[in-house]
Amino acid sequence: MNAEQLKECHELARKVRIHCLKMVHKGKSGHIGSMLSMADILPVLYNRILNVDPKAPKKPDRDRFILSKGHGGAALLSTLAELGYFPLEWLNEYYCDNGKLSGHISHHIPGVEFSTGSLGHGLPVACGMAMAARQAGKKHRIFCMSSDGDLNEGSSWEAIMLAGQHHWDNLVMLVDYNRLQALGKSRDIIDLESLREKLEIFGWAVREANGHDQNAVYEVLRDLPLRDNQPSAVIFHTVKGKGVSFMENEYKWHYGGLTDELLAKALKEVEEAK
Repeated sequence: MNAEQLKECHELARKVRIHCLKMVHKGKSGHIGSMLSMADILPVLYNRILNVDPKAPKKPDRDRFILSKGHGGAALLSTLAELGYFPLEWLNEYYCDNGKLSGHISHHIPGVEFSTGSLGHGLPVACGMAMAARQAGKKHRIFCMSSDGDLNEGSSWEAIMLAGQHHWDNLVMLVDYNRLQALGKSRDIIDLESLREKLEIFGWAVREANGHDQNAVYEVLRDLPLRDNQPSAVIFHTVKGKGVSFMENEYKWHYGGLTDELLAKALKEVEEAK
């Protein structure tokens, strides 16, 4: 990316973090750590990689993006709102009674392809979309963002094996690999290492990148598929709670709520970050 494009993505990531903090605070909800860990990836994906159009969210040739870790949906909703898929004012109703935006993402919202929340569902659906596109001779791509918790689920590995065997190179799995989940470190719950080797054994082309270096995110995603006749997986090494010092690498911010004082402290850090 050139300097102007990088600046645009960086600014969008900052806005996404600010929105998420305010949304979680007002809705008295959780999962802020999971939102912040992918806040640098989504702006690059939507600004520079995906073939999508906010003015035509259902255009037939669009790329599809599924957020399998649906509990972090406020980050996606913030991105979509900033890009014009729906009014920014809707963000004020997140997780509120009679609000338009639920805690887990819903396909009733413009720009959201599939409702998710229960882990392990996103990648199997993405596989179905990839297979359908292939059979129909379509050229659009299907992207799915998974997580450590997603990859604890057997349904994810069934999908991984299926896609590898059938060579669906229109399928891209993005792994938000922050190594923490609801109750602790991923390695202490179900150790996924070596994740890259596991995926390669099942027929995937795999790359790894720093999920908070937006240039690195762009470089690894700009020339997909990573290899012809293989589904692509990009393992993004991320930090849960990235951007707020007291949240970073603390698993309690999977569920932890924000007091008025903590919100002010977190917003100050994000707003002043360069």
